[in-house]
Amino acid sequence: MKIGGLQKLTLLDYPGQIACIVFTKGCNFRCPFCQNAGLVVPERDDGYEVDKEEVFSYLEKRRGMLEGVVVTGGEPLIWPELDRFLARVKGLGYRVKLDTNGSFPEHLRKLLDQKLLDYVAMDIKQAPGRYGAACGLPGQEIARKADRSLRLLRASGIPFELRTTLVRGIHRPEDVTAMAEWIAGPEPYYLQSYVDSGQILAPEGLSAFSEEELRELTALAGKFCPAAVLRR
Repeated sequence: MKIGGLQKLTLLDYPGQIACIVFTKGCNFRCPFCQNAGLVVPERDDGYEVDKEEVFSYLEKRRGMLEGVVVTGGEPLIWPELDRFLARVKGLGYRVKLDTNGSFPEHLRKLLDQKLLDYVAMDIKQAPGRYGAACGLPGQEIARKADRSLRLLRASGIPFELRTTLVRGIHRPEDVTAMAEWIAGPEPYYLQSYVDSGQILAPEGLSAFSEEELRELTALAGKFCPAAVLRR
């Protein structure tokens, strides 16, 4: 498993927990609006890696101060050895939050069955019929996998959230309605604005919605997802 970065402290990324963030390299998606192109596309990789033992050395020293570890990417579930990594993290007494694109339901099921996850944030990229436009892959099968992952999370009993980055050039109001109707449920659903971080994978033709448009799109989502909120 390749680790592209370690953020040693976050008070925002794991609800209710003082945490650090581990960024894994590699992803099966090629979302045009991806903000971490250096972790996703090999030709944009700067070659920097963090040794796993360095991560565990840090976690050992911070026991009793840090409470959780966020594992994000890239897409962490592309790595089979993630299971062993998370087992070591849990063995140190930390709670684990996983960020995932939802396209590996069987690996997600395995982690849930092993009780290696305490919280999950799953991306919803687009409405099922237009998923490919957002993830850069043939979308129909990916949407089915995301649906299976969502069902697994709902059956697991662990807390989780769903989130969508809204991008002009990718999403239309009718897409937001279709997404919300598809995932309709009580879970927190965070809609967030596209931001050009300077590391966008393919920014041509993409831009942010206005604040008023974002509020309108969030209201559309709220018709099916009562916990939909605009995250700033």
